Amino acid sequence: MNLLQIPSPADSAQAIYNTIQQTATAEAESVTMNAFDLALKGGWIMIVLLILLMMTIYVLIERTLVINKAGKEDNSFMNRIKDYIHDGKIDAAIALCRHTDTPSARMVEKGISRLGRPTTDVMSAIENQGNIEISKLEKGIPVLATAASGAPMIGFLGTVTGMVKAFMSMASAGANVDVNILSTGIYEALVTTVGGLIVGIIALFAYNYLTTRIKGIVNKLEMRIMEFMDILNEPAA
Repeated sequence: MNLLQIPSPADSAQAIYNTIQQTATAEAESVTMNAFDLALKGGWIMIVLLILLMMTIYVLIERTLVINKAGKEDNSFMNRIKDYIHDGKIDAAIALCRHTDTPSARMVEKGISRLGRPTTDVMSAIENQGNIEISKLEKGIPVLATAASGAPMIGFLGTVTGMVKAFMSMASAGANVDVNILSTGIYEALVTTVGGLIVGIIALFAYNYLTTRIKGIVNKLEMRIMEFMDILNEPAA
């Protein structure tokens, strides 16, 4: 009887493959777990940063939808308003403005409602309505500005508190200083700094994007004011 059994090459290859696969899986799980544990090391600072990140994403999506709706308008809108006003169909012009339901349409409607008054009164009413529309578009933008400037500072606060914990652990350990004792405070210091910078950068980009879009809407509103005043000042055909 042969007591020494030599495995076949196929069995050896399969065993090596299984070993490599198990090792890779274990390392992937370890990396995932370590990344999650690393985020947890940030403590309550990471919760604050997470809240700021969620607020930033919400404002970005919500304001983008609002701005997209505000920027949509029929290219023939002002021509139709001109025809209605020159034909004396004021009610039809107001109905068109209400149906269009955009910031520029509401400004024009405000101007139409002041027809017959001095030009300065009409202009003042339109500009006041324009300021109201702009303030509506800018709703939530201060949240992004706060997150962009505040998140890195909150992350830095976590860095300071983490280092304080690390030095307190060193002082408590005395001569028996262990790296594992210091790791908790150092993890918190590093994670909160990175988290604060990530949230701050996202908020900053969102702020610049939305403010640029709003400036485009403001320019369009100013053009509509000039077009409407030209309609009032030009003689009917």
